[in-house]
Amino acid sequence: MSGSTRRETKFRFGVDRLLDSEYKILEGKRLGLITNETGQTSELVPTIDALREHPKLNLVALFGPEHGVRGYAQAGARVSSNVDPGTGLPVYSLYGESLKPTPQMLSEVDAIVFDIQDAGVRFFTYMSTLAHVMQAVADTHIEIVVLDRPNPITGTRVEGSVLDPDFASFVGLYPIALRHGMTVGEMAIMFNEAFDIRCRLSVVRMDGWKRSWWYDETGAFWVLPGPNVATLDSATLYPGTCLIEGTNVSEGRGTTRAFENIGAPWIDARRWWRSLRELDLPGVAFRQAYFIPTFHKYQGELCAGVQLHVTDRGAFQPVTTGLYLIATLKSLYPDVFEFRPHFDRLMGTDSVRKRLEAGDSVESIVASWEPDLERFRKLRAKYLLYQ
Repeated sequence: MSGSTRRETKFRFGVDRLLDSEYKILEGKRLGLITNETGQTSELVPTIDALREHPKLNLVALFGPEHGVRGYAQAGARVSSNVDPGTGLPVYSLYGESLKPTPQMLSEVDAIVFDIQDAGVRFFTYMSTLAHVMQAVADTHIEIVVLDRPNPITGTRVEGSVLDPDFASFVGLYPIALRHGMTVGEMAIMFNEAFDIRCRLSVVRMDGWKRSWWYDETGAFWVLPGPNVATLDSATLYPGTCLIEGTNVSEGRGTTRAFENIGAPWIDARRWWRSLRELDLPGVAFRQAYFIPTFHKYQGELCAGVQLHVTDRGAFQPVTTGLYLIATLKSLYPDVFEFRPHFDRLMGTDSVRKRLEAGDSVESIVASWEPDLERFRKLRAKYLLYQ
């Protein structure tokens, strides 16, 4: 195809299959679309445009998750409902006054399409948005159609703590593993059946995806799933280094290497770097780093710490590494380092914080997750669409 942006690959997103053949399930219906900048076809046509221009489909409204439909809002920033400047369509925010669509929002649609790239981590909020919408339409005629996308950090790795229901929040609604190894569509089916939402749900599968693939093996273009997850490197680190968000240390927001740069004004970079190097953790190397965040924690202040470099992503254990970052800082700076309440929400339990505060080893904490992880693996196996 002359001028095409398509790469040479047999892989196709769910949206590609919807446009080619599966659109018939949505013909004659008023469609709402939950999407953001990651909603793109294989040829980088925004899903918004592709649905609007399809002769058999009728897109009438947009719904935006955290960061907004166009992806411009920073983490945690509330987004208002408005009118999309590119299309003139109404945009209903699901990260503003309400995290769930109201009956008024839903009155305009017969079906809701979900097309967003997830990060493969429980506390990435897009899947909570999907679950809330599924809950909101469960007792209505409205159906949900999920256009599947890859797990960017593979569909084979399961790691970290399984959420305790007592710690359910918008960064973790259901008892699943921190790194779950599932696609968007697989998660939707599990939410619907295992956690008893029971809405009218369809999943348009991908073509040609392999569970073992990292995102760059699909041949598809990387579109950052959030404003601070700029690269596959940062997504690979994210399951572990995002835990720093629940402390008084900067996770690198406000730099061009969020979740790769970790530091604070009170850290001695050389001292911490040496402590981490002595651990000889698999698949990762540490560099002394200095940075000044332009926003977020320690805005405008010189922070010292480390930059993480993944050397072998197959061997790398992000959650374990994240706990070692925290354990070494707590050991080196017991009077300065602090946990914040958000840490327990990210972990989905308070037991990890309590054990770190008590001086328990990272190895023993990680080992304690295994019984819950094994139960989750068995549950997860029922809902895998790609073997």
